Amino acid sequence: MAVVSEADFQHSSNSTYRTTSSSLRADQEALLEKLLDRPPPGLQRPEDRFYGTYIIFFSLGIGSLLPWNFFVTAKEYWMFKLGNSSSPATGEDPEGSDILNYFESYLAVASTVPSMLCLVANFLLVNRVAVHIRVLASLTVILAIFMVITALVKVDTSSWTRGFFAVTIVCMVILSGASTVFSSSIYGMTGSFPMRNSQALISGGAMGGTVSAVASLVDLAASSDVRDSALAFFLTATIFLMLCMGLYLLLSRLEYARYYMRPVLAAHVFSGEEELPQDSPSAPSVASRFIDSHTPPLCPILKKTASLGFCVTYVFFITSLIYPAVCTNIESLNKGSGSVWTTKFFIPLTTFLLYNFADLCGRQLTAWIQVPGPNSKALPGCVLLRTCLIPLFMLCNYQPRVHLKTVVFQSDVYPTLLSSLLGLSNGYLSTLALLYGPKIVPRELAEATGVVMSFYMCLGLTLGSACSTLLVHLI
Repeated sequence: MAVVSEADFQHSSNSTYRTTSSSLRADQEALLEKLLDRPPPGLQRPEDRFYGTYIIFFSLGIGSLLPWNFFVTAKEYWMFKLGNSSSPATGEDPEGSDILNYFESYLAVASTVPSMLCLVANFLLVNRVAVHIRVLASLTVILAIFMVITALVKVDTSSWTRGFFAVTIVCMVILSGASTVFSSSIYGMTGSFPMRNSQALISGGAMGGTVSAVASLVDLAASSDVRDSALAFFLTATIFLMLCMGLYLLLSRLEYARYYMRPVLAAHVFSGEEELPQDSPSAPSVASRFIDSHTPPLCPILKKTASLGFCVTYVFFITSLIYPAVCTNIESLNKGSGSVWTTKFFIPLTTFLLYNFADLCGRQLTAWIQVPGPNSKALPGCVLLRTCLIPLFMLCNYQPRVHLKTVVFQSDVYPTLLSSLLGLSNGYLSTLALLYGPKIVPRELAEATGVVMSFYMCLGLTLGSACSTLLVHLI
């Protein structure tokens, strides 16, 4: 008789993290792996031919964050459309200036608050609505919203600027909710796949930011009219979202994907007090005792992922506190020179492109290096160290400055290095925690755990976005 305890196992689809080196626990881990991820009789593990599944998940990762990235990166367009809020008679409208100065903060709050609600709804729907329905429905909503945004590019909104601002925020709320359902559903689904597929999805999210930053730079360089630039910008996103829908439909046709998407038994949570008769023919049935509920067991998932959840929440809290609200208002110290590199291209280069590229590099590093491990105290320690980035960014040339008058860093090199460090640390540390989450629970709970990890991420983004408005006002 072997006692199987939840604390003894940290199982992954492609690796097993061992808490001790004892032969007894090694045998127990092997037993649990056999019971939880045993292929059906006659079904062999297929190979990912031509890396088709990896490429699809990477592309879906791009599509999951592409809408938000395109919204944030198109700063010149939003400033142009909302700049008409200044009254021609007085030349200045305090309320209009508030919209312009704090637009990124408003946008961040509008994107994160509804995400929290949608994540809760998605968790409740995990066992009620099939994942492909949630994915396709959310993609359809995202596509429809982007079509509306694209159509408004050429519409003259100068007579109803505040109305346009309200429409933009409403679109962001709907878009954010649908994107959250899409990304958390896909991420939860990859919990049943080997770890490299989850890594592909998460890295794809960073690539989405890099693509949007590059597209923004190309549009700025190629078009003198900001409306033409924005039209090409949003059309690119719309076309790619259509491509994502086609790729997701293709996924279920791949033999490799079908193998890992096969139905699993309802989740059984090992309490640590049950005995599993190792040699009994009924062992699989004991290990897979059904929980007769439409809602996955939340408490065991929260308990198992508490440390990783803190890491995810705090990483994204610090990131969203600084990016984009603070980063996008750091100006070049040589702005008065009139050079296009210190005026037109400074923010797109130093903030959007460098941050997103560094974020991509950090996430891609996890494909080869996975240190610290899921139980290491070094992981939350590294996460907490990122707090130092807040005062460093505040001491750069943020404009306009009201309360904090002194600019300590008298060189454009500092915001460039800090943006790179912010992106690299965000990508590497968040991806490690997100990869570990669905892998330290039984396979039956992988999708629900993926949604919970997405909730941690959204919680961090929400708290950071809310506090970013306060931080901006302090500067």
